[in-house]
Amino acid sequence: MDIAALSMGLSQMKLQNEVSTSVMKMAMDTQGGGLEKLMDSASKTMEQSVNPHVGGNIDIQL
Repeated sequence: MDIAALSMGLSQMKLQNEVSTSVMKMAMDTQGGGLEKLMDSASKTMEQSVNPHVGGNIDIQL
């Protein structure tokens, strides 16, 4: 059993795991921002469909 080759293999596997984890985090951050905007938009649309008269008029008295 070649200890140097085993050490290099384990090191490469560790690096590959760290890189894939970093890429996954970046992808999740990128998609998370879009998902948040989508949820806000859907929430506003749902509120307007349930209460279409709310927010349409402003009463001002001087």
